[in-house]
Amino acid sequence: MRSSKPITVTLGAQQSSLDRRLASGAYSSASEVLRAGLRALDREEAALDEILREKVRASLADPRPSLPAEDVFAGLRQRHAARLKAGDRDA
Repeated sequence: MRSSKPITVTLGAQQSSLDRRLASGAYSSASEVLRAGLRALDREEAALDEILREKVRASLADPRPSLPAEDVFAGLRQRHAARLKAGDRDA
């Protein structure tokens, strides 16, 4: 019994990318190309998840005292206002 089921996929602009890969001989079917693409996406997402986990670990291990949220947001508002002001000068 099959562990997968056939699906219909509309690729749009990516169709030419799939066609090039098939024409190159690197892949023998559209299914192979799509499976390779999904494996690459899985690797990318796993790498990003690990980067985020490491950032959380580093934040939790940071010995500096926590800042009140009000102070953080006030600082962000100031930075945003300064960037907007700088953008007005450049226009």
